[in-house]
Amino acid sequence: MSTNAYVNDGIPFDPAVLEGIRVNKSATERRIASLGGRRAVKKDAQLAFMLKAISCIDLTTLSGDDTPGKVQRMCRKARNPVRHDIMEALGVGDLSLTTGAVCVYHPMVKVAVSTLQGSAIPVAAVSTGFPAGLAPMETRLEEVRRSVADGATEIDIVITREHALLGNWQALYDEVRAFKDVCGEAHMKTILATGQLASLTQIAKASMVSMMAGSDFIKTSTGMEGVNATLPVSLTMIRQIRDYLDMTGIKVGYKPAGGIKTAKDAVLYLVLMKEELGREWLEPELFRFGASSLLGDLERQLEYHAFGGYSAAYRHALG
Repeated sequence: MSTNAYVNDGIPFDPAVLEGIRVNKSATERRIASLGGRRAVKKDAQLAFMLKAISCIDLTTLSGDDTPGKVQRMCRKARNPVRHDIMEALGVGDLSLTTGAVCVYHPMVKVAVSTLQGSAIPVAAVSTGFPAGLAPMETRLEEVRRSVADGATEIDIVITREHALLGNWQALYDEVRAFKDVCGEAHMKTILATGQLASLTQIAKASMVSMMAGSDFIKTSTGMEGVNATLPVSLTMIRQIRDYLDMTGIKVGYKPAGGIKTAKDAVLYLVLMKEELGREWLEPELFRFGASSLLGDLERQLEYHAFGGYSAAYRHALG
């Protein structure tokens, strides 16, 4: 059972809502260009943002060579994401810091659930024919059912991009709604594969339709497209989250995924979330990074804050 208090049951599909959605690309890019220059995050604030970023990571392995041992090592890292000596030197040794979740393919769900037992760290399963989402519908639905049965409390689904590319919004709504229905109490994150969509307006409409259909989170990418998470796409999606909140009173989470590799990038995303949606969206219940290598750079930067220098990368390995 998911412990996340934010649940989106969705609303009936209303095509009239989509008619008013238009995204000004130039204005979006100007807003993003101002993000890093107006306000620098320094010293203790930078440290706090980096620790917050770690708590919002979906620590992920989605490789053909995943093994139970590899997943177990990653789960141990999720429990203790930063070396103890660094945490003590920073004066936060009692913080009980963990990552936001662990994200794996379906066959590794049981291994992850077993390894994380007692930790309260959720296990997320990528599903519905990830990453292309082109398996038969019943196969995709059955994968969700099996992952939930194996203990996944979060399901990352992928949409059929064709529906968004052709503007077939009713079909997209029906698809996402079907996935939501079989997720049960598991939280559902809907991956739009934004790098494969045609425009920011199309991304905005796909975001709104996915939320109407009951998505608890909307997510940029599988991490396997040519273009993954970007700040302009993120601004577009989180403003749809804000519009959906204004329309329904329901809070929906956001997950940028793919290509976010540095502490500096992570801080920019957190600043954007705080400015656009408020402090509440800086918690793992409403914000996640989909990342595998980001944690390593965050730990290195925390080490620099603690000791004034960097050690070799192997000292920050997963597990």
